[in-house]
Formats: sequence, C-alpha cells, structure tokens
Amino acid sequence: MSSSSIAPSLAGRVLGSIDDAFVIAEWRDAGGPPGPPRLIAPRHLHRRDDEAWYVLEGTLRIQVGKREVVTPAGSAVFVPRGTAHTYWNPGPGPVRYLLVMTSNILSFDSGNSRHVGTYSCFAACGLCQA
Repeated sequence: MSSSSIAPSLAGRVLGSIDDAFVIAEWRDAGGPPGPPRLIAPRHLHRRDDEAWYVLEGTLRIQVGKREVVTPAGSAVFVPRGTAHTYWNPGPGPVRYLLVMTSNILSFDSGNSRHVGTYSCFAACGLCQA
C-alpha cells in the first residue's frame, strides 16, 4: 500500500490523493492574539463539491452562508456545494481538525495558505468562486 493509503500519524498530512473520490486532511492552526478573525481560508464556494470539518481539539468558527457556527472539539460541520464559506480559529490556543473534501477541491486547492499551498485559484477556476 502507498503512503497515501495509510497514515499512521495523520497530523499535517493528507490521506488520499487527487485520484481518489475524497481525501481527509488533519490540519492545525496555532491561534493568535485577539482581534478580527484570522481566516484560514478566504470566503469562497465550490460549485460541484461538498466539504466537511471535524474538530479534534480546540474550536473552529465556520461561516456557512450567512450563518456563523461555533464548532468545539467533537463537533462537525458540513458545507454543501454552492454555499459560500470560510473558517478560522477564534482563540489564542491551537485548534486541530480533520477536513474532508473531494479530490476536486484538493486538486484546485493544493492545501491552503497556512498549511500546504494557496487559495489563489479560487477566483479563476470553474469549480469554485471567491
């Protein structure tokens, strides 16, 4: 089996690849000082793909459409395709979470600016929109 099929320690890695139907990534954000939200990803939407988060430690805030959802450890949020969304760590402490996404999202988003790659494609690609 390849390393993308088994991840003994998923921390900071992606399980799956752009050739699979979906992937799971475990990412974290260290937190920071009080102030305006430090977005992990800019507000965007995916035209054909759903996305979900499961928080392992800490708290995420996820804006789903116009609704803001506080997501503590042990909670999950599902964002259906076509729904504008963004997310951030609202506190000074770390947050660790699983991100479940389709391989389409992974192929256009080689991660995000705080973790793996950038979101620069969102304004230009046909699957998602800033």
